[in-house]
Amino acid sequence: MCNLSNFQYTMEELSMIMDMVKQEMDAAIKHLDHAFQKIRAGRASTSMVQDVVVEYYGAMTPINQVANVSVPDAMTISIQPWDRTAINAIEKAIINSNLGFAPSNNGEYIILNVPPLTEERRRDLAKQAKAETEQTKVTVRNARQDGMKELKKLEGVSEDIIKDTEAKIQELTDKYVKLADEHLKAKEQDIFKI
Repeated sequence: MCNLSNFQYTMEELSMIMDMVKQEMDAAIKHLDHAFQKIRAGRASTSMVQDVVVEYYGAMTPINQVANVSVPDAMTISIQPWDRTAINAIEKAIINSNLGFAPSNNGEYIILNVPPLTEERRRDLAKQAKAETEQTKVTVRNARQDGMKELKKLEGVSEDIIKDTEAKIQELTDKYVKLADEHLKAKEQDIFKI
């Protein structure tokens, strides 16, 4: 009876290690997707300004909580503050965020014109996307290493079960590395699409 409860406890620990590794790898891919949203691919998108924070009544507030952000056409982002007194603070926040946009303000809303991408800029964006992907792969491999370390800490587990779990962790690693490469390929196609 005692051996059965030890076995169940061990299987629970193995399952927890696998869950931990998978969660870390999922988080790495989510981070990659978020990073890719910031890499513009020639079309205007509200995600280009989603990380801009505005000083609004003394508090740092995300832009989408002080204004309506919309994309009226493929090359324009429109920002209409709910409180017109915040328009200068929003404009200042956009300039300070180093997004590369020159905002124009007509007193009621701010217009950001998204310039068309040059071939050189597209190559730079592709390099940036590749660097983000490589960082994601490092994070995935670090999650694998963390999982392997946790496996080695387990006591009283047969070598076969350890080897089987290590193989599962490696399969998971390969799957997430391939997924990162697929995301990069899609982003590169998006960047070079005219």
